[in-house]
Amino acid sequence: MGNSASRNDFEWVYTDQPHTQRRKEILAKYPAIKALMRPDPRLKWAVLVLVLVQMLACWLVRGLAWRWLLFWAYAFGGCVNHSLTLAIHDISHNAAFGTGCAARNRWLAVFANLPVGVPYAASFKKYHVDHHRYLGGDGLDVDVPTRLEGWFFCTPARKLLWLVLQPFFYSLRPLCVHPKAVTRMEVLNTLVQLAADLAIFALWGLKPVVYLLASSFLGLGLHPISGHFVAEHYMFLKGHETYSYYGPLNWITFNVGYHVEHHDFPSIPGYNLPLVRKIAPEYYDHLPQHHSWVKVLWDFVFEDSLGPYARVKRVYRLAKDGL
Repeated sequence: MGNSASRNDFEWVYTDQPHTQRRKEILAKYPAIKALMRPDPRLKWAVLVLVLVQMLACWLVRGLAWRWLLFWAYAFGGCVNHSLTLAIHDISHNAAFGTGCAARNRWLAVFANLPVGVPYAASFKKYHVDHHRYLGGDGLDVDVPTRLEGWFFCTPARKLLWLVLQPFFYSLRPLCVHPKAVTRMEVLNTLVQLAADLAIFALWGLKPVVYLLASSFLGLGLHPISGHFVAEHYMFLKGHETYSYYGPLNWITFNVGYHVEHHDFPSIPGYNLPLVRKIAPEYYDHLPQHHSWVKVLWDFVFEDSLGPYARVKRVYRLAKDGL
């Protein structure tokens, strides 16, 4: 497991991201797609169920042995918490209540954040806007690994470690690549999260708190669902920087696998993304796609052409208007 990845730099391009032009073409040909740009009334109820399920799990694990607690944190809690982070992703696009009810969306995201154990929702919203506007943007898109990550995590063993530590890189990378001022919503998110963690500790002790934190760390690390982190934008085929996955794991991940469609139409909730492909199949069916997130992880570790450097990057001029 000692062979080094063959890449020693990112894939630099000097063209605009492909989603902008494809969006214009599809809307011109299929204006009915605009009808899909509406809030998803199911989203808030899905979030409520997932949060309540994790609260019930907290009560159930309070007497478990540590080894079984960690097992269930990976096998069950990791799936639920990862699903909640993807609900937060959908909510960050105002998918729950629409753009006219931004405050309701923000607070639903904070509620969805509760089982994650650490404050995440408000910061994710702040940076995710840039990921769409400046896809692959040097110093702007914090989804792209740093040069240090690309240089160091270049062998199979190191890439495996990188996958395990994904939650830390996603949390800390924005502070290094594109630091922004702390917002009022981030402060409130932190206070609410701390209060929830303390309440769970006071009610049921340490084990439920560890269960939630382990669910997040394990579920966002080396986990089958985490294959989407790599599948979405790592360059498996030269000339393609976004990929979709149409498999069954979309059922528990708010259709995040429909990622080309999502970047083409960020304002369409995940529930409606399959309809985009159904309406305009000639724009999607011919594109390279992934069929297994587990295979994505395997290939990422063992293929020399893949690694943190296998990302498309470009230089943007900062837009002056806010979103």
